[in-house]
Amino acid sequence: MVQKYQSPVRVYKHPFELVMAAYERRFPTCHLIPMFVDSDVISEETSEDRSFHRIERRCKLDVDAPRLLKRIAGVDYVYFIQKNSLNHRERTLHIESHNETFSNRVIIHELCCYSVHPENEEWTCFEQSASLDIKSFFGFESTVEKIAMKQYASSIKKVGSHTAFFKNHIHTCWFIFQLAIVDDLEPESNLNGAKQHLCLDKLDADYIKRYLGDLTPLQESCLIRLRRWLQETHKDEHILRFLRARDFNIDKAREILCQSLTWRKQHQVDYLLDTWSSPHVLHDYYTGGWHHHDKDGRPLYILRLGHMDTKGLVRALGEESLLRHVLSINEEGLRRCEENTKVFGRPISCWTCLVDLEGLNMRHLWRPGVKALLRIIEVVEANYPETLGRLLILRAPRVFPVLWTLVSPFIDENTRKKFLIYAGNDYQGPGGLVDYIDKEIIPDFLGGECMCEVPEGGLVPKSLYRTAEELENDEIRLWTETIYQSASIFKGAPHELLIEIIDASSVITWDFDVCKGDVIFNIYHSKRAPQPPRKDPLATHGITSPAGNNVQLIDKSWLLGQDYSMVESPLTCKEGESVQGSHVTRWPGFYILQWKFHSMPACATTNLPRVDDVLATLQVSSHKCKVMYYTEVLGSEDFRGSMTSLESSHSGFSQLSAATTSSSQSQSNSMISR
Repeated sequence: MVQKYQSPVRVYKHPFELVMAAYERRFPTCHLIPMFVDSDVISEETSEDRSFHRIERRCKLDVDAPRLLKRIAGVDYVYFIQKNSLNHRERTLHIESHNETFSNRVIIHELCCYSVHPENEEWTCFEQSASLDIKSFFGFESTVEKIAMKQYASSIKKVGSHTAFFKNHIHTCWFIFQLAIVDDLEPESNLNGAKQHLCLDKLDADYIKRYLGDLTPLQESCLIRLRRWLQETHKDEHILRFLRARDFNIDKAREILCQSLTWRKQHQVDYLLDTWSSPHVLHDYYTGGWHHHDKDGRPLYILRLGHMDTKGLVRALGEESLLRHVLSINEEGLRRCEENTKVFGRPISCWTCLVDLEGLNMRHLWRPGVKALLRIIEVVEANYPETLGRLLILRAPRVFPVLWTLVSPFIDENTRKKFLIYAGNDYQGPGGLVDYIDKEIIPDFLGGECMCEVPEGGLVPKSLYRTAEELENDEIRLWTETIYQSASIFKGAPHELLIEIIDASSVITWDFDVCKGDVIFNIYHSKRAPQPPRKDPLATHGITSPAGNNVQLIDKSWLLGQDYSMVESPLTCKEGESVQGSHVTRWPGFYILQWKFHSMPACATTNLPRVDDVLATLQVSSHKCKVMYYTEVLGSEDFRGSMTSLESSHSGFSQLSAATTSSSQSQSNSMISR
């Protein structure tokens, strides 16, 4: 679905010609718009009477992302093509822009128009519209479109024109001036006088220094005014977090604080630490926990996200339980901050979080899990502002930009500034972990000598999974409304999926669950396209497909090794298993993903059959299997440098699987995740 944006008409109270002169000053660069780095003229033409001017430029933009993230994504800048048509006679400027970078995955189209105000020729109107279409993004197209359009609408408010810069400056000065004349104070009164007038119960200086930190007179005034307005007993530290989150804008801080207080009462969050008992599965498989403190005395929380079975936790607990567990962590963090404030004798209002991404792969982008993560981020951002002092992201793999793209728009801009991202072992040198955490408490799994009690995680046993009936209505929807397709596999009638590859070194990724029976998964390559699938693929076997979701592409006359070839070793998948993997294509052509019925081998011994063998035989007699699958093709030009991580992403959980299931130890192919 294409997302569209239409701005309201802006009116600049300046003549069209003056606005055009200001507009042209942004080329080829503009220091007032830092993200606009440079521009080059591609083509230009002017009419003979010079009344019409058309110019096409290639514009270079600096993307808003950490330097390491840009390096991982393989881009430092984003390029747009802009076509301007200026008509001096009609006094109009039409601007058409579209992105050049990642254009095969994302299409951004923007239209702008400057024109004379219909009622005042000395004024200029400005209109702006844009559309965004995500062609391919791991099944999250709709989500990413909405996120990106939200970010776009926010960004254009910041860089709409040169006049906006001066307008914001004037507004700031006027705001300060208003503070000086609150309650009929004289304009020449200083801010200390305003503070005294507004707050008869001035905070004690020693109390501020001991528990709140350095506050300017204006900040202290805002804190007391908001506390008095609430007419309730609330901790100053709690109120101060919301003020800082809104740059001490009292109206905005009061709005979000009131919403949060209502939320806390509604969900009894104040009593969460006393009433919430974490399920046993969280103690064993949630790879997070508190670990001493950093060099600033902030409580340190460690999360080994790359070792966490996010899909298993969602299936075993549901979204609501995971959310309440994260809320309990935040409540515990606030309590630890209060304790450390007393221990260190200085205000400590936030904590440090260390996230280890070793093992992070495409499996962690399971759609319901990401949706649960986005909801958790949204709730935490709304109710625990300014509680994160620093976030250290260690051993970030090359697939990390995909996850970052999904979650970063939900994170406050001030919070994103606290992120420090390290790839590989960069965190071990100067400017790394030792700058923020004492060497004596660096966890052993990060090369330190301190034993860390954070669980190592592993695969959540399927015996702990909850059925759809046991989950809440929203969790049922979370699991059932997915991007997956279902297919039936019959004995003698495999299900096959055709993928055409134009460019070699593209990446085919897959994620499928074996819902019923055992199947064999194969990948084949052919230089020629298979014939359209037969309408009744099971007719030759005397079986009628009840669902019509079985497709066969490989003709019976084709010979393996002559008409088509196998590009991956066959993979046997048992009922109930989830399989994720990827294949970097070596040649263009047609790739066929095949799920084939797995027949049990004949018994090789003369012993009496076991109960499991009898049940397996009964299962085979049904001659039917079922899978739910999702596939994605990634272009090499979009993810330069990421091919190695994508190719190995399915092996991230193979070591965990080997430790938890004996059957996986015999699997040499690392695509089995559990």
